[in-house]
Amino acid sequence: MKAIIVGAGIAGLVAARQLGLAGWQALVLERSAAPRPDGYMMDFFGPGVEASERIGLHPYLAEVAYQVEAAEYMDPGGRVTASLDYLKFADLAGGNVLSLLRPDMESAALKALDEVEAGRVQPRYGVHIERMEHHGAQVQVWPGGGQPVETADLLIGADGIHSAVRAAFFGPEEDFLSPLGMRAAAFIVHEPALNRQFKNRFVLSDTVDRTAGIYGLRDSEVASFLVYRQDPLAKLDGTRERLRRIFAGAGGQVDRLLELCPPDPYDDAVAQVLVPCWHQRAVVLIGDAAAAVSLLAGQGGAMAVCAAAALGDALGPVSSPEQLPAALDEYERVMRPKIATAQASGRRAANSFLPRRKLGLLWRRLILRSTRPPGMDRIIARQIVKRLAK
Repeated sequence: MKAIIVGAGIAGLVAARQLGLAGWQALVLERSAAPRPDGYMMDFFGPGVEASERIGLHPYLAEVAYQVEAAEYMDPGGRVTASLDYLKFADLAGGNVLSLLRPDMESAALKALDEVEAGRVQPRYGVHIERMEHHGAQVQVWPGGGQPVETADLLIGADGIHSAVRAAFFGPEEDFLSPLGMRAAAFIVHEPALNRQFKNRFVLSDTVDRTAGIYGLRDSEVASFLVYRQDPLAKLDGTRERLRRIFAGAGGQVDRLLELCPPDPYDDAVAQVLVPCWHQRAVVLIGDAAAAVSLLAGQGGAMAVCAAAALGDALGPVSSPEQLPAALDEYERVMRPKIATAQASGRRAANSFLPRRKLGLLWRRLILRSTRPPGMDRIIARQIVKRLAK
């Protein structure tokens, strides 16, 4: 059996690994010329950890994880207004929480492909697909650039929130995309001074209608994560200029970060993807293409690994195209409840992550400060895990 996977992100690479280990041939087609260097920090725990441990991916992820000691909110004057002891939270959440940069997760997934028999999984970058269509019980993909047409028993759409596979086989993006009224930007810069200031700490600006997150990485680099309210229908100007305008006055460290902002950083709508059925004929969706939970849920990477593992479990025993419908039904049956929980968490996070008024900032500070008394930290950690890690 052969699968073509469109998208070499976390979901696509892990799915390719699982299929390769099960004896499938997997061709991975990625539009980017190389693995993407930019991305944001995310927490990896709950169902993602369980799935990664079960399939043997966890050691690769742990190898590239960061040791976050504290999460802090800082006002424009540089004063810490609230904080969370991250190591204590991780312990209360079960002790198995990884802080991972998205591109590092992709690198770990690529490295894990070494376990697959040579030749079974073929990642191919810089591919601009011209056409995709059903071909009897199979699918055909035209990679473009003079490359030959590829035929497979299954096409897996792992190409993100703006999925071309979903558009080609399920319908236009507007039928499935549910914007949450904000945008998120992310980029990485080399800045030794900020790196020293924010090493092992994840710091967020304590501001209304916008939040800038900063974390010191390895090699004197700093990762940024900027979220701001934006009308989904509003006309957008240049990204760097827009970020500098919106985040003006958020603090000296944010100003310095935006001085170094590249001309065209990652910047996209914060949205969820709601698709009634994730598969049809010989095409299936996975990861954000099927069910983006929104990056505010903090579970995108975990859900990608979880879905890839579930898809691998369902497809592993398949030896003929006739067995695909039942296998894809099983994949969806397993993943739907997990995705529903994560998406509900994403919607709650959208309502609380960016307070609209100063009163909202005060309420958030009060909640975080309430974690300090003995016993209360355990109660709050358990509530967070209960909401996110089902």
